[in-house]
Amino acid sequence: MFIQVIQGRCTDAHALHRQMDRWREELEPGAPGFLGGTYGITDDGEFVGVVRFDSRESAEANSQRPEQGAWWEEASRCFDGEVTFHDCDDVMMMLDGGRDDAGFVQVIQGRLSDADRFKHAMEQPMDLLRQVRPEIIGGTIAIDPDGFFTQTMAFTTEDAAREGERQAPPPEAQQMMQEMSSSMQDVSYHDLHHPWFATAGAH
Repeated sequence: MFIQVIQGRCTDAHALHRQMDRWREELEPGAPGFLGGTYGITDDGEFVGVVRFDSRESAEANSQRPEQGAWWEEASRCFDGEVTFHDCDDVMMMLDGGRDDAGFVQVIQGRLSDADRFKHAMEQPMDLLRQVRPEIIGGTIAIDPDGFFTQTMAFTTEDAAREGERQAPPPEAQQMMQEMSSSMQDVSYHDLHHPWFATAGAH
């Protein structure tokens, strides 16, 4: 899997949402390899899009389509300033990877001091996490070549997520969480209170 993370200051959330819907209706049929996307806008107006393709080649082929360029020229008018793109070949799925009915998504970003250690921790069985935090549906982890990472965490609802955060985890779960967080630096959190989703072929 390949993930592209798109971020920028959004000046017109409704217009951008319409553009994303138009992409699904008009451009997705001509984008082989597109798997889906998670999108949202934070309270301070930052758009975050986490788009999944089956490979970098599929993503690049989509970017090179003339209709994609024309669409992006229009969509980019919904932003103020620079839009950043993070292209990630190093991708992991967490739990069930999330669902389109998630009520809240938290995007966590930062840098990994030890990517191998972090991935090893993420590859451990997640049965305990399912038990202690049932409101976590799943998520994705995308790592840039320079160690910058973007993690999505999908929850059933925001209230359930906040309640889960207040609960003291059992020692085993706490150790697993500490193992993951020990490799994370300069961490920032981007809350998507009203996320929307795309799954290939689902209209």
